[in-house]
Amino acid sequence: MTSRRRTPAPPREDVLAAAMGMIAERGLEKLTMAALGREVGMSSGHLLYYFRSKDELLLRTLEWSEGRLGAERGRLLARPGTARERLDAYVDLYVPDGHRDPHWTLWLEVWNRSQNAADDARDRQAAIEGAWHRDLVALLAEGISRGEFRPVDPDRYAARLRALLDGFSIHVAIGLRGTDRAQVLAHVREFLEQTLLAS
Repeated sequence: MTSRRRTPAPPREDVLAAAMGMIAERGLEKLTMAALGREVGMSSGHLLYYFRSKDELLLRTLEWSEGRLGAERGRLLARPGTARERLDAYVDLYVPDGHRDPHWTLWLEVWNRSQNAADDARDRQAAIEGAWHRDLVALLAEGISRGEFRPVDPDRYAARLRALLDGFSIHVAIGLRGTDRAQVLAHVREFLEQTLLAS
């Protein structure tokens, strides 16, 4: 009896990176497990075993992408410099690079499915959002304590700033005419100068 060699499954990161690229290019609706399987050398059955559904694949891909961004955000916020310089770096990381930015396309797909999502999926999404919020609140509090920023309520200001960033970022990610990354960053800088920077 001859033994069959099993082809090892690709690393999880390879699967998630391929899923992210395909979702950004085609959208979740047009992504099939068969096409993803061909891309990474796995059967659609294996993919369904690991991810159970396309919605779970989407959420896990977002969590993986956010894990990478979270590590980058942590490095940016830990580096020396003024709170303002690090706030600019936070904003720069937050705003998409352009139309169909892969990371933001994931968010748009997740938000599109949130209305019908199970509580577990909503909790996982809230955990991701919460990490961005907590880091921003801590940075604002630091800038206030150093006298770089006006004495605003860090939690309330962070909520408003992130809402502004989300709105502008959606415009960039969907390719809304008349809105590009450079314009968005200029709007945000002006907003920060008017509302946050100590006079």
